Amino acid sequence: MQKFTVVLFLLVFHVAGAQASELSDAVQKDYDEYLWPLFDHFHRNPELSLIEQETAARMAEELRQAGYTVTENVGGTGVVAMLNNGDGPMVMMRADMDGLPVEEKSGLENASRKQQVDPITGNTVYTMHACGHDVHITSLVGTARYMASHKDEWSGTLMLIVQPAEERVMGAAAMRADKLWERFGTPDYALAFHVSSSGVAGTVNVSEGSPYAGSDSVDIIVHGVGAHGASPHRGKDPIVLGSQIVLALQTLVARELSPRMPGVVTVGSFHAGTKHNIIPDRAHLQLTVRNTNAETRELLLNGIKRIAENMGRAAGLPEDKLPEVIYAKNFVPPTNNNAELARRLRAVWSTELGEARVLDIPPTGMGAEDFPFFTVDPDIRSVYWAIGGTPQEDFDREANGGEPVPSHHSPLFKISPEPSVTAGVESTVIALKELLKP
Repeated sequence: MQKFTVVLFLLVFHVAGAQASELSDAVQKDYDEYLWPLFDHFHRNPELSLIEQETAARMAEELRQAGYTVTENVGGTGVVAMLNNGDGPMVMMRADMDGLPVEEKSGLENASRKQQVDPITGNTVYTMHACGHDVHITSLVGTARYMASHKDEWSGTLMLIVQPAEERVMGAAAMRADKLWERFGTPDYALAFHVSSSGVAGTVNVSEGSPYAGSDSVDIIVHGVGAHGASPHRGKDPIVLGSQIVLALQTLVARELSPRMPGVVTVGSFHAGTKHNIIPDRAHLQLTVRNTNAETRELLLNGIKRIAENMGRAAGLPEDKLPEVIYAKNFVPPTNNNAELARRLRAVWSTELGEARVLDIPPTGMGAEDFPFFTVDPDIRSVYWAIGGTPQEDFDREANGGEPVPSHHSPLFKISPEPSVTAGVESTVIALKELLKP
C-alpha cells in the first residue's frame, strides 16, 4: 500500500511538472511571436486616464480575434470580454490600461515620446507607462489567447476586464456605475495582478492580508483674519494655525492608532498667502489618509476634524471661522485578499511554478488601488498578487553602490518585459484553471 502511494505521488508530480512545462513553453512561444510586438506597441503609445481610446480599441480587437464576445465603452473607455465554456463558475480577471503624465527618461529604445492633452488640467503633457500597465494588458491578451485555445482544460465563464483610469482611482467605480454586474453577471471570483519594480523579475508575490491600502483625500480650509505682516497682532494668522494643525495631525498615528495597526496621514500640499509682508485670511491644506480597515479609517478621519476644529478654537477663532474639513467623495477601500483563496492559489502556483518563484512578502508602503470597487457590495472572493519586474542583477548592482532601481511613477521606471509578461500570463492561467476546473 505504501509503495503504491509513493508511485501515485510520483506520477502526479510528474504529470504536474509536464503540464507546467507545456504551459511555460506555450507562453514563451506566444511571447516571442506575438506578445512582444504588442507590448512594444503599448509601451510606445501610453494614454492618460479617461482618454485611453486607442489602447481600448486595440485591446477590444485583440480579444475579439481571440474568440471573445467584446463590449466597448463600459464606464467610459472600459472593455469587457466574455467567453462561456460550459458549466462552472464565473471568474473575472482585470487589467488596467492607463498611463501617466510623465516624460520617459528610461533610456530604452522603445521609450515613449507620445503627448496628449490632459483632460483634467488641459495641459499638453508627455505620457509614459511609468507604472507597468503595459505589462498588465499585454499579459491579459496572452491569457485570453491561451484560455481560448485550451478550452478542453477548463469549464465555466471567463470575464476579462480592461479598466480605464486606475491612476485617477476612477475607472473601476465608473464601470460599476455603468451596471457592470447587471449587464454581464456577477463573478464568483475576481483576480488582478500588478507588476512591481521592487520584485525580482518572474517571481509571484501573494499575501493573505491587504496588499493595498484604502485611501481618502481630505482638504482643510483654515480661515484667518488678514493683516500687515508687521502688525501680526491685528489679525489671525492662518499660516501659523495651519502649521500647528500639520504638526498636531502627526499625533493621530503616533499616539491614537495602535502601534501594530498601519495608518498614514500625510499633508501633501500647503498653500497660503501672496506676498512677503501680508498675513492672508486663508490657508489650504491637502491631505492623503491611508488605512487597511474601516475602524482605522474612522479613527483617522474623525481625528482630523477634531484636531483641526479645536486648534482653531485654541487660536481664538469664532465658531463661524473654524477650519473646514472637507472629505472627498471618491475614497478607495483597502484591497483585502481572501485568505483561503490566497492560500489555495499560492499552493497551486508553488506546485506549477516552483516554490522558489512564489513569495509571501508583505507590503512596505501604503499605496492604494481602485480594484476593491469590483470586489465589494457585493463581496466577491478575490486575490491581488504582484509579479516581479526587475532583474536580480539590477538589485545586485544597486546593493554594490551602483544605479538604484527606479520606483514606479518615476521617469526612469523600467521593467524587464519578457519575464514580467510571461510570469503574468502563466500565473493568471494557472489561477484560472484552478478555479475553472472541469
